[in-house]
Amino acid sequence: IIVWVFVVFGFFLPQVLNEKKLQEVDSLWKEFETPEKANKIVKLKHFEKFQDTTEALAASTALVEGKLSKNLKKILKKIVAKDAHEQLAVADAKLGGVIKDKLNLSCIHSPMVTELMRGIRSQIEGLITGLPSREMAAMCLGLAHSLSRYKLKFSPDKVDTMIIQAISLLDDLDKELNNYIMRCREWYGWHFPELGKIITDNLAYCKCVRKVGDRTNFATSDVSDILPEEIEEDVKAAAEISMGTEVSEEDINNIIHLCDQVIEISEYRTQLYDYLKNRMMAIAPNLTIMVGELVGARLIAHAGSLLNLAKHPASTVQLLGAEKALFRALKTKRDTPKFGLIYHASLVGQTNTKNKGKISRMLAAKTALTIRYDALGEDTNAEMGAENRLKVETRLRHLEERGLRRISGTGKALARTDKYQNKSEVKIFDPSGDSTLPAVSKKRKIQEVEEQDAEVAVKAKKFKAEMK
Repeated sequence: IIVWVFVVFGFFLPQVLNEKKLQEVDSLWKEFETPEKANKIVKLKHFEKFQDTTEALAASTALVEGKLSKNLKKILKKIVAKDAHEQLAVADAKLGGVIKDKLNLSCIHSPMVTELMRGIRSQIEGLITGLPSREMAAMCLGLAHSLSRYKLKFSPDKVDTMIIQAISLLDDLDKELNNYIMRCREWYGWHFPELGKIITDNLAYCKCVRKVGDRTNFATSDVSDILPEEIEEDVKAAAEISMGTEVSEEDINNIIHLCDQVIEISEYRTQLYDYLKNRMMAIAPNLTIMVGELVGARLIAHAGSLLNLAKHPASTVQLLGAEKALFRALKTKRDTPKFGLIYHASLVGQTNTKNKGKISRMLAAKTALTIRYDALGEDTNAEMGAENRLKVETRLRHLEERGLRRISGTGKALARTDKYQNKSEVKIFDPSGDSTLPAVSKKRKIQEVEEQDAEVAVKAKKFKAEMK
């Protein structure tokens, strides 16, 4: 058996001398307690030293990705030419399969191999002579830094970190903007309370306050570039009869500084939203078309990365963001939620309440496909997202039109409504309905009275006869 071990300074291939001792896996570590014992188990077969750190980095990255580098291929071909009957012990079963397919070399991977490599690494200084320990430590540190830098720079998983940070910052900016605007309206409301009811737009409110300052300046100020003419006239009229209190110039200056902050944050938020939109279209175009850039970015941030989100099934994508409600429902044995973050998608929002659950389920299924296409596919076009969105829209249209369908002999067909015709009929008032008296007279005829009396007399005679 030839063991292939990757070390920071090259490829180390020792050969096992005594294979019988490898059978006892649990006690194998005892054979590597000292360098002398280790040399009795294995001996150096071949050692290929790296020329520089760049070559070591290329070899290590190839091993991490499960690929066969050119240098390793050359070394293994030499071994195949000399000792084709030997088995090669490898630490990675996936890489062993690649070596077997390309070089037709028998590879083994087992717990015994893992323990053997652990023992060889512990006594690597004794097995390879001529390398001082300080130099080996420096090479290990340098290769570790280079490998980490390479992973951070070229790993596709780290690209969506920008999206996660951008959507988190966007949510923080929205919270801060709401707090600042509320504080600004309440603060300036003591001086000019009527302005808050007239101007409903927050950004226009702050721009007016920054431009005018004291309410007495509204009469001479021109705010037509901020407000429409009708609202400007209402503001000027309200400023003349305002019930607000007088404030000092220092108070107005502080309020103006707060308005400056609101305007700057609003402009930065708009810039950040455009950046997020462009970033989402570059990284996950199909997901963006399906649910929008904001909902897509929140799904990625909630899962941790686009690759993690691609591993989730459609049912998990549907309920992402509603975990607390889901476990509460499972604990209390009630109905589970039908949607999480996906509820804010435009396709779910334009559906009526009855069909929101069905549309969110179908949208989550199609969204899961687009996420996997964006994360694992090689193409960057958005055709798949457009096709799936069209399917969901068609399904939504069918659900909304279901109330207008009827069952016929030939199947489901749209219900036909007759054309409306206005029939103008002149109705005449019937005065007979005003009387509450019955239309038929209640007076009985003489014959009816005599017949009833005769019947009563006959019944009385029968009753007396029975009593006797």
